[in-house]
Amino acid sequence: MKIAVPTADGKLCMHFGHCEKFVIVDVDEATKTITGKEDVVPPPHEPGLYPKWLHERGVTTIIGGGMGMRAQQFFQDYGIQVVVGAPPEHPQTVVLSWLKGELVTGGNSCDH
Repeated sequence: MKIAVPTADGKLCMHFGHCEKFVIVDVDEATKTITGKEDVVPPPHEPGLYPKWLHERGVTTIIGGGMGMRAQQFFQDYGIQVVVGAPPEHPQTVVLSWLKGELVTGGNSCDH
């Protein structure tokens, strides 16, 4: 399983379209542990590009702060699970909390 977390200044970016990079985390679902991590700089943002780009990298889940409904649909079209409302924490902290079922999510911070 690969989980993408959009980041800015080393923490989860509240709007994925404004992120500096994505941290792609490899996880072992059985042990709920991180087995690898890669920081990747995305191409310039344009609608529908990130879902395809992350799908090509094997991402199965994206955890973000805010994401518009259209973007969520693009991700779902590529079979990528979308989790929104995550806090601006370090990517590994967010991923481990989600794996353990302990991630506290708030409202979607994007309204478009």
